[in-house]
Amino acid sequence: MTVDPARKAEPLRSFGRRKGRPLSPKQAALMAELLPRLQLDLSSPPPAVLTELFNDTDGGPLARPVTQVALEIGFGGSEHLIAQARKNPDTGFVGCEPFEDGVAKAVTAIDEHNLRNVRLWPDDARKIFDWAPAQSFSAAYILFPDPWPKARHLKRRLINADFLVDLSKKLQPGAPLRVATDIGDYLRTTLISVHQSECFEWRASRPTDWRTRPDDWPPTRYEAKALREGRRCYYLTFHRR
Repeated sequence: MTVDPARKAEPLRSFGRRKGRPLSPKQAALMAELLPRLQLDLSSPPPAVLTELFNDTDGGPLARPVTQVALEIGFGGSEHLIAQARKNPDTGFVGCEPFEDGVAKAVTAIDEHNLRNVRLWPDDARKIFDWAPAQSFSAAYILFPDPWPKARHLKRRLINADFLVDLSKKLQPGAPLRVATDIGDYLRTTLISVHQSECFEWRASRPTDWRTRPDDWPPTRYEAKALREGRRCYYLTFHRR
């Protein structure tokens, strides 16, 4: 088979399974009816400014106009995504999560709280990098990504120098990138990747800067589980150069 050298190779999958237990009837209905209205359409050209994604609110006017857009990669059960969206109505949030259960939880919470400032991408977040305009996002969050702990799987970890370079192009200068992990080795490789990428700076000056979750950083169920099982969590904030 001849391979076109100009064709961009697909990145290794950085997440595990896509589906878990069957959805409830309510979740299934929301996934069929509401998700299509929330989901990004990467087959169409993006708006010149991503805040325009939130202009079409068929549920009524926004509480406040969206003035900036943040990106959450792998939102899991959506606790952080929903809490941030409720607390910051003038910020639009694009949440990416390939696991169906997590997307269903997000759609359910969006419906329950009547949120107008959330859009979803139920697939690999890296596909957004080829679609979104440069410097589109005012912040990015990567909370407890799949650690891929086995040595043969380390290459599947989401955060590496190349990924950070690509992400940085979509962030505004000075934009924060928040990363959380409960795996010491992921902490180590993340810091190495940040150093190698040269796209972000780490302004931490004391241990509490990465051992204590800031007050404006909503907790997640995964974090609670890690702490309950005796694992230390690390909360890293980098800034795009």
